[in-house]
Amino acid sequence: MSSTRPTADAETDTDTDTDGGGTGAAHVPVPVAAPVPRPSARRAVIALALMTVAALIPLLGPSAALHGTGEAAAPGAGGIGLLRTLLFAALCVPAGELLVARLARRVPGAPLADAPRSWAPYAACAGFVAALGLASVVATGNLVPHGLAEIDVGGLYRTRDGSLALLEVNAFLVAGLSALSRRPSLQVWPPAAVIVAEALRAHPTTEHGPLVGSGLTAVHLVCASLWAGGLQHVLRTLRHWRASSGIGAALLGLYARVAAVLLALITATGVWSSLRRMPPDTVLDQLTTTAYGRALLAKLLLVAVVAVLALVSRQRMRRAADPLGACAPARAEVVALGLVVAVSGLLTALPLPIRWS
Repeated sequence: MSSTRPTADAETDTDTDTDGGGTGAAHVPVPVAAPVPRPSARRAVIALALMTVAALIPLLGPSAALHGTGEAAAPGAGGIGLLRTLLFAALCVPAGELLVARLARRVPGAPLADAPRSWAPYAACAGFVAALGLASVVATGNLVPHGLAEIDVGGLYRTRDGSLALLEVNAFLVAGLSALSRRPSLQVWPPAAVIVAEALRAHPTTEHGPLVGSGLTAVHLVCASLWAGGLQHVLRTLRHWRASSGIGAALLGLYARVAAVLLALITATGVWSSLRRMPPDTVLDQLTTTAYGRALLAKLLLVAVVAVLALVSRQRMRRAADPLGACAPARAEVVALGLVVAVSGLLTALPLPIRWS
């Protein structure tokens, strides 16, 4: 009677032939494929918790930001902030994928065919839902609709805000179709149309110098979308290029150089836009006494955290034996950028700190 033995033992026992016709040659074991790692339940719980926190910031943030300021929130400010956060996140995904695809083509020997599955179609669906919800609010006179009968779809064509809301809805619809076509030349224009519409919406014609404000907002949104979406897609790409650590490090290095320029532009346009809404002699006071200022201060602190994480990641790339060790702070940077997007959505739902004369 012979008992069943483990594979490893069987391989070592075959070094000697017991049938009498063996040659005594060493047996070469057949390599066994490593098991495919499964997603960690702990990581899934952490990701879900972070997504919940990011959703609660615009949803519950207005009451905390307005507390003690004497300002009144617009109807449905939390829901509007959440929808606009979803819209901003939907902009980041295709922008980041287009940026990383362009950078990957500059890396010699990059396995371009081995790219992660595009999230652009899902982002377009999410953006379409968010834009549709925001358009329904505009169609009811900037009030939260309680039924379909309250929504005046035809009225959207008669107002500036309504036309911009319809432009965003149509742009995300086209973005979904373009993402399915897998033609990068077509995927650029729908997000660009949404950014232009958001820049014009944020600066009405009654504002002093609305074109300057719209230009600053457009540059700010473009750079922020490329920064946040690009980092997220770079990390996804590196996960697919695990066998080519040198190529992955080259891609991460290219993105780091682009991100430095994007951060400079984001900082410049953000500071300029803030000073246009809060005069220099009132900035320090309004940062703590107005809802807009408090949310802006929270955003500045988060951006500072992101900048520190980016610096740590860059230093680790230069000094570590394995440059891909920089992925750890980069993942934390993605989380912080997600919170920045959530606070940005909250900012759009809060009353402006000053009134233009």
